[in-house]
Amino acid sequence: MNEREHLGSRLGFILISAGCAIGIGNVWKFPWLVGQYGGGAFVLIYLVFLAIMGVPVMTMEFAMGRAAQCSPVKMYGKLEPKGTKWHFHGIASLAGNYLLMMFYTTVAGWMLQYFVEMACGGFEGMDAGAVSDKFSSMLTDPALQVGYMAIIVIAGFAIVAMGLQKGLERVSKVMMTLLLVIMVVLAVNSIIIPGGGAGLSFYLLPNIEEVRKAGLLNVIVNAMNQAFFTLSIGIGAMAIFGSYIGRERSLLGESVNVALLDTFVAFTSGLIIFPACFAYGVEPGAGPSLIFITLPNIFNHMALGRLWGSLFFVFMTFAAFSTVLAVFENIMAMTMDLTGWDRKKTAVFSCVMVFILSLPCALGFNVLSWIQPLGKGTSFMDLEDFLVSNLLLPIGALIYVVFCTRKIGWGWKNFVQEANCGKGLKIQNWMRWPLTWILPVLIGVIIVVGLV
Repeated sequence: MNEREHLGSRLGFILISAGCAIGIGNVWKFPWLVGQYGGGAFVLIYLVFLAIMGVPVMTMEFAMGRAAQCSPVKMYGKLEPKGTKWHFHGIASLAGNYLLMMFYTTVAGWMLQYFVEMACGGFEGMDAGAVSDKFSSMLTDPALQVGYMAIIVIAGFAIVAMGLQKGLERVSKVMMTLLLVIMVVLAVNSIIIPGGGAGLSFYLLPNIEEVRKAGLLNVIVNAMNQAFFTLSIGIGAMAIFGSYIGRERSLLGESVNVALLDTFVAFTSGLIIFPACFAYGVEPGAGPSLIFITLPNIFNHMALGRLWGSLFFVFMTFAAFSTVLAVFENIMAMTMDLTGWDRKKTAVFSCVMVFILSLPCALGFNVLSWIQPLGKGTSFMDLEDFLVSNLLLPIGALIYVVFCTRKIGWGWKNFVQEANCGKGLKIQNWMRWPLTWILPVLIGVIIVVGLV
């Protein structure tokens, strides 16, 4: 068995964990949910749910990984009571990571493709209709879809093959630092656009009228959903990063740090998008098309639009690729734990597997568009996203919560002992009741809503 690798620094751990959490959901989905569900009020409700749901489950994942010092495929074997069957979830975690990458690699490829197009002036002079047509023609080109997906897959596994510290940690530090710098530059540029003030007011000031229009229950459910999904909890990613760190810091504090960084990116993406939308008279609740159709159109009307557009899609590519790298590391860690292979051999095997498994999604908009798994107008991406987002993530999180709070699993005492080891914020005794009884109910609501 290979000796467990460890990360070189606390900063590396926080940036890699945040990189896994920070993805397209933060910078794409968060702004349009805010746009559709009442602006500032949505943001407030989202932050409440992030604190009471996201941070505790992340702490549990970190604690299990650090206590077991291995990935989820072997973790339960070390922590579960004898004769129990919790370890089946370890195999489900590996399947979940593969399933997530089956569509995420394609979307990361879109971001890279948009950066190339924007930098080369491919959108210049186009109106909204022409930009929309360009996106459609991009999807219907199988060579482009597979080509960009392949670049993401090969580049990702080449980096994680170099090792935990020399590959993943080193690249993540550079990429996440650049991502944060680019975001701040874009946000400042957006805030000073003439006419952007209305966008800032919409985004930052809670508006009860907007909430009433969207429906309070809708706002609460969507805020809860986003707070839960934004941290990538439930498929073992955070457990693996927990297994790579020492015991100098308590884990609740580290979870808070990751959640704060994740929220900073989501929040700042709104500062980039809303002032620009209002300045150029664009509907802020434009939904998923916001990134691919609305924003290129805005950049076309902006002074130095090509520069700002290129920077924006570099930032989007980094956000997507940070998640790809983190999940590739999860796949590698679990495969190495299962097989005993070294890092290089595991990387080659995993690269081939992920590429083959990603083909249905990349070809689902063109060659395989006749297959519509969830009904008319749906694609493989919709099916894979549904399975990960609505089933594997929330059910996985529910399993972690029950395992860490009940005697039939690892138990509250063991969880708290591990989580509170080191300096920093501690799990308090008063938290036991809400984490044991209220948190599973909230996650149950997310599962039911997702299925309905």
